Amino acid sequence: MRASEIKKGNVVEYNNGVYQVRDIERSSPQGRGGNVRFRFIMYSVPGGTKLDASFDADDNLVEVELLRRQATFSYKDGDAFVFMDDEDYTPYTLDPDAIGDAAGYITDGLAGIYVQVIDEQPVAIQLPQHVTLEVVETPPELKGGTATKRPKPATLNTGIEIMVPEYISTGERILVNTTTGEFGGRAD
Repeated sequence: MRASEIKKGNVVEYNNGVYQVRDIERSSPQGRGGNVRFRFIMYSVPGGTKLDASFDADDNLVEVELLRRQATFSYKDGDAFVFMDDEDYTPYTLDPDAIGDAAGYITDGLAGIYVQVIDEQPVAIQLPQHVTLEVVETPPELKGGTATKRPKPATLNTGIEIMVPEYISTGERILVNTTTGEFGGRAD
């Protein structure tokens, strides 16, 4: 598969390892005759070690066959995360290394997760685009201040901290984009 055809979430072989592509940056050539380059931010599967690599559009990468099983977060077993397959209720246990930063978005009963399975081993997860989290601590809105829309820090119920608009208060449920970690609006 050519580098130009690879999408976020694909799993490829590279340097005798297996990596999931998390982010792709395309750089256009400077001047005539230059090649388009693709910079992939990849994480090793399993393990979650970050790797930054650049490819020409025509570079060939081998895509790894993996199963994507829709699952729901069930519970934590010590430090490990256990997800339940939505169809056949197979439990998938992934350790914190495999979950990585996604841990900050996982709440009880979170559905719409895809567990990625290679050779019957769960190796990684793909979160839904947005998750609902609760603000557990954020400074109050400044009354009578200037009407600027300054963001302020908010600690969420999973322990992560993101920037939210000033009008958000403690106890509110908000949507968070799991790709960027940014505020996505109030949750219903």
